[in-house]
Amino acid sequence: MINVIGLGYIGLPTALMLAAHGMEVTGTDYNEELVHTLKAGRTTFKEEGLEELFHKAVESGIQFSNQYQRTDMYIVSVPTPYDKKSKKVDARYVISAIRSILEVCLQESIIVIESTVSPGTIDRYVRPLFKERNLVIGKDIHIVHAPERIIPGNMVYELLNNNRTIGADSFEVGEKVKTIYSSFCKGEIIVTDIRTAEMTKVVENTFRDINIAYANELAKICRSDNLDVYEIIRIANKHPRVNILSPGPGVGGHCISVDPWFLVGDYPGLANIILAARKINDSMPEFVLRRIYEIMKENNIREVGRVGLYGLTYKEDVDDVRESPTLQLLDCMEKHLAGGIRVYDPWITKDIVENQYHNFEDFLNDVDLVVIMVGHNHIKQNSHMLDGKYILDTRSIMENEEIYRL
Repeated sequence: MINVIGLGYIGLPTALMLAAHGMEVTGTDYNEELVHTLKAGRTTFKEEGLEELFHKAVESGIQFSNQYQRTDMYIVSVPTPYDKKSKKVDARYVISAIRSILEVCLQESIIVIESTVSPGTIDRYVRPLFKERNLVIGKDIHIVHAPERIIPGNMVYELLNNNRTIGADSFEVGEKVKTIYSSFCKGEIIVTDIRTAEMTKVVENTFRDINIAYANELAKICRSDNLDVYEIIRIANKHPRVNILSPGPGVGGHCISVDPWFLVGDYPGLANIILAARKINDSMPEFVLRRIYEIMKENNIREVGRVGLYGLTYKEDVDDVRESPTLQLLDCMEKHLAGGIRVYDPWITKDIVENQYHNFEDFLNDVDLVVIMVGHNHIKQNSHMLDGKYILDTRSIMENEEIYRL
């Protein structure tokens, strides 16, 4: 039996996928409300294909519990935030999960850590936990790192099709874990050592962060000289070896906006481009705020309350708000003692910020300037409802030439 620890955006789909493909699975989470919801037959977040996968897993006998199970196979999918001062990984959730597993696990258990960690985290924080209990790694217990590689909005497809990396101390243990993931994963599964697996995952997300930062810096440069960054990128991308991304209001989510900081924290003085990219992307919400005030001044909009932010999530068509640019923008306003801006997101049904609307028409009736922070399909399908509004499109999804852009 496989005990999946942590039933959030990564752990739950992983547990469901394993169960739906014939594995005996129990999903464990300390959140009693979350476990109660799953036991009642309801998923805890929206995701394309998740409901169908959930029902298949339930039919296959998946169990949900607040208790760690006594078994020989664990998959740990708990959060790994970073310390905002030191920029180093905060491994406390992983440490807590491993300690709880060691209370109940069987001899020669395999513990797979899916949580993204910085290079060397397992050496620094996890291996000492086994030594505390006089457990010999590779004999009494086995540790593996198989970093997750999925993104909200496309989780089910990517679980099935993305390539995977498995880091293990021994090839034999790595192959055992590979067999488990091969039950559903159609992509290539590479077995390597643990430190390489740790670094590979962080490097993947850092690469994307740097590419986004380049586009965002171009937007700032072009804005300063009254140039059309979108036209410039369109023409530049005609070159066969150029593929510049589109600029945006910032970077959110628990991967791209977090993982590069691990390298900055662990390799001070060496991760210079990475640090610059992080600063650029973190500055974009404030850049959007400046654009809002420029547009307000140009159109004689005197009240911040007549401005509406469309979108609270960090990307389109998901309900995940972790590190979202909109929340970063609202934090920036709060620091400047400003408030009153209105917010709407069709994917967020609970109030999580002030002046949040749950009816699109009411939202539009109360604002003059709509700032598109997220390119949900909802806004594309209802773009006609924006007639008569000033629009700042930070995602470049609207075709109207009269709208404002970054």
